[in-house]
Amino acid sequence: MSLLDGSDDRCGVCGRPSGERDPDEYRHQAEVLRALANAARLQMIDRLSTGDCTVSELTELVGLDQSTVSKHLATLRLHGIVEGRRNGNQVFYHLLTPCVLDFFACASRVMEERR
Repeated sequence: MSLLDGSDDRCGVCGRPSGERDPDEYRHQAEVLRALANAARLQMIDRLSTGDCTVSELTELVGLDQSTVSKHLATLRLHGIVEGRRNGNQVFYHLLTPCVLDFFACASRVMEERR
């Protein structure tokens, strides 16, 4: 899925002519894509798309130890994808930027077009 809207050479997201973005924008976008480029993180994001979830629930879901899940969540928090809310001794996570779910559709489309 291209960010170009198809009618001209403008970005479908920001409206600027393609190729006229600030180079730092590309670097920041690459950092977000790196944060998404992990199967366990994608699975956690997919689960969080249905509602808040505790670290324990995510640990059980992905089948990794709690410290590894916490590191994955820290990466997603750092990039503004998820946010945690403490309630007693539990932390509940929720999806801060649901637009990342578009990545699933885009990745699926790329895989389909490669067949």
